[in-house]
Amino acid sequence: MNCVIISDVHGNLEALLAVKKKIEEIAPDEVMFLGDAVGYGAAPNECIEALRDLTGIMIAGNHDFGAVNLTDTRLFNPIAREAIDWTSEALTAANRDFLKNLPLSHVEGADMRAVHATPFEPESWHYILSPNHALAEFEHFEETLCFIGHSHQPVIFELKDSETIVTRTDAMRIERGRRYIVNVGSVGQPRDHDPRACLCLCNLESGDLHIERVEYDIDAAKKRILDAGLPPVLANRLSWGE
Repeated sequence: MNCVIISDVHGNLEALLAVKKKIEEIAPDEVMFLGDAVGYGAAPNECIEALRDLTGIMIAGNHDFGAVNLTDTRLFNPIAREAIDWTSEALTAANRDFLKNLPLSHVEGADMRAVHATPFEPESWHYILSPNHALAEFEHFEETLCFIGHSHQPVIFELKDSETIVTRTDAMRIERGRRYIVNVGSVGQPRDHDPRACLCLCNLESGDLHIERVEYDIDAAKKRILDAGLPPVLANRLSWGE
């Protein structure tokens, strides 16, 4: 099976449409979305609707649940909280109901698990930022591959044996007997100093897995944010990829 996994659109319609075009060119068997359709960007309704058109496999992110009062946004930084309050007001009733009913995880057989943040306590929105974090999380799922988002930083953690983690940043070959945590990066707000939108391609038959980047109209996305009256830093950071 050939699949594409994406995460963290964050209301950035321009980035999502560029990624959607790329996905249509790839024509995968399946597309999965790992959460945070909204937050930061100025097109929350349009992004939810475009994602629903793109895939039937969507899980919740902390900003999705924050926008519908299902997670405590007091822990968000002030700018993120301002953006999520704006988003909450902007959402249509139908899209609000849709976000409320998103699951926290998705599992496909022995091959794949998908969560927004971590397999352990996905509702608590922990981060996997290091090999040590990853090693602890491998104890909380059994599938070969666990796909995550949340940090906006693409990285692949490979469990080589019970104590050894190999880290990669862009590509690998899935090997029998090994297990993987794959952060697929962010479509709408990358934070690895590469402003291009991010997606992950995984072919379970060939074993190929790699992170791919897509150019999009950053200036248009920035203008949309500024025109909505959101904090300028949310627009400016798109150019920096951080």
